[in-house]
Amino acid sequence: MNILIANDDGVFAPGLQALAQALKPLGRVVVVAPESERSGYSSALTLDRPLRPVQIAEDVWAVNGTPADCVYLSMNGLFDFEFDLVVSGINSGANLGDDVLYSGTVGAAFEGRLMKHPAIAVSLAGANVRAYEHPEHYAKAAQWVHDFIAKGLPVLPPRHIFNINIPDVEQIQGAQVTYQGRRAQSKPISSHVDPRGRQVYWIGLAGEAVTDPQPVSDYVQSDFFAVSNGYVSITPIQMDATNYTVLENLHAHVNG
Repeated sequence: MNILIANDDGVFAPGLQALAQALKPLGRVVVVAPESERSGYSSALTLDRPLRPVQIAEDVWAVNGTPADCVYLSMNGLFDFEFDLVVSGINSGANLGDDVLYSGTVGAAFEGRLMKHPAIAVSLAGANVRAYEHPEHYAKAAQWVHDFIAKGLPVLPPRHIFNINIPDVEQIQGAQVTYQGRRAQSKPISSHVDPRGRQVYWIGLAGEAVTDPQPVSDYVQSDFFAVSNGYVSITPIQMDATNYTVLENLHAHVNG
């Protein structure tokens, strides 16, 4: 099996290094990742300048572009062979709920949505400086991903991916299939004046998780719930964002 690994934290990120090492027993692992951090780029492609892939080691390439650029190039001519699976991560920090709208980790995985197997976005929920100081946190998460793939990936409909969040805890309680939760409105922006007297702004922190009044079912909880209780969250998400349940009513409204 040919496995492509990308991320949004950059080609030298500890999560990517751990993931590449853990997946090598499963087949050929090729890393194509941004040359530096590109968090928050979602599925953006670079269209206003050329991209320059640079090979920095055997089967390791750095690209002066976005996470989605890396996967797009890899699938459309950078190599003379095809990939069977795209794995994006391991991201330093969670990608839960509304985070998937902005996540470069998820954006890279979505670019691999047409692979033989469903693409996978992987994040280490709760990762911080501690995880950088202790690479074993990423190694444990990477081993979980290895085992998940080695067992045989579950079948998803076309154009779906897995969004996986692994809690950064001493003892993982297991895994739960989850639905995408919701966040409250983001924290306010922070305004400052720079040394040259110009007004500048910092984007605020993400909003807190919203507690749903009732879960989808007795056995399917939100991704926030799973991670907060020490479980790996596995959420199937899709490219098609159409709300099919309102199509008929909307059609009737628009057409009188």
